Amino acid sequence: MADKAYLEFDGERHEFPVIRGSEDEVGINIKTLRSVTGGAITLDPGFKNTGACESGITFLDGEKGILRYRGYSIEELAEKADFLEVAYLLIFGNLPTKEELKKFGIDIASHSMVDEDVKKILDAFPKAAHPMGVLSSLTSALTAFNPSSVDVSSEEAMYNAIVRILGKMPVLVSWTMRKKMGLPLDYGDTSLGYVENLMTKMFRKPNEEYVINPVILNALDKLLILHADHEQNCSTSTVRIVGSSHAGLFASLSAGISALWGPLHGGANQAVIEMLEAIKEDGGDTKKYMAKAKDKNDPFRLMGFGHRVYKNFDPRARIIKEAADEVLHDLGIEDPILDIAKGLEQEALSDEYFVKRKLYPNVDFYSGIIYRAMGIPIDMFTVMFTLGRLPGWIAQWKEMRLRKEPIGRPRQIYTGENFRPFVALKDRT
Repeated sequence: MADKAYLEFDGERHEFPVIRGSEDEVGINIKTLRSVTGGAITLDPGFKNTGACESGITFLDGEKGILRYRGYSIEELAEKADFLEVAYLLIFGNLPTKEELKKFGIDIASHSMVDEDVKKILDAFPKAAHPMGVLSSLTSALTAFNPSSVDVSSEEAMYNAIVRILGKMPVLVSWTMRKKMGLPLDYGDTSLGYVENLMTKMFRKPNEEYVINPVILNALDKLLILHADHEQNCSTSTVRIVGSSHAGLFASLSAGISALWGPLHGGANQAVIEMLEAIKEDGGDTKKYMAKAKDKNDPFRLMGFGHRVYKNFDPRARIIKEAADEVLHDLGIEDPILDIAKGLEQEALSDEYFVKRKLYPNVDFYSGIIYRAMGIPIDMFTVMFTLGRLPGWIAQWKEMRLRKEPIGRPRQIYTGENFRPFVALKDRT
């Protein structure tokens, strides 16, 4: 295959190098396009065909349904690793040794205290405030309590910043939920593992012992792993482009949280449950809504099926479907919403229309079901997604800074008015 690409423009032929990734992905490097063509740019709305960076973190092949972190398949990581191992892998490039993992966990736990003044900020929010808005604000506020910028040339400074945010984010997540539910704030128990401590912080009540359900623990651990990174999506690209201005880690992460909030991104699992509730309110007829989904003239959209990137089955959905079945079986929950979800799932997996178009249930569909079964409020679903995505964002920010990538500055094609002389206010009609 050729290692150069050519563009003919205005009667001239220009040559551009072809870049090949380690998985044979091909990109045309056009960084000299404007200079050699006298100002021409490419136009790619949504950047669907534009590579913004080279990255060694996550490989995704949507056509084949492949997802790998640092070369390890998502299937093997979800089965054999825990979330903290995967976080270490994403951020530092390799799976940790026993000693490295132990130190990582201890260091994270040592940074799990949050300045008491953060509680004052949390108190200022009404209970009705959306948890994602609260979490984004609290994350941004951490900058005020940790004002020094990270010295990216120092491994020690980078490491300390990483364990600090990994320690504090579960506290902010749990406080956000407990504020909404009217429960006293809890710091958990640092003698527990990362995910066990998260569950304790979220669900423990002051007047009773909290016992961790191993089935729920397994499902939550898997969900966090499956959400840990997903290549250059909207929120990850946001973290990188904000960080490219040399904004701090907390500020960059706060921007990522805001991007993740959107219903077309991290808010999709919340949208799934909202759809199921709407179906229930209309009588719960799943066949009716499957027919509406197939009708091109019907505005109804079936949430949680298919994926923008995966043109086959979402590999994360295969893994979490099993965990969802285990959770529902173990808890023995009778919930008409979850019954509707199971009905839609079965019909989609057997309906020729959906099978032919490969509109299978995706990870958002199953994650919403699990979070609901766990008793997590619906508007907290995306907050849980945020905690899972945290290691990926950190890894992407770290990679971008260490590679000294230039500040992000997309171009545009101007389609507004041509030059117009200013008209004084008295002369305007």
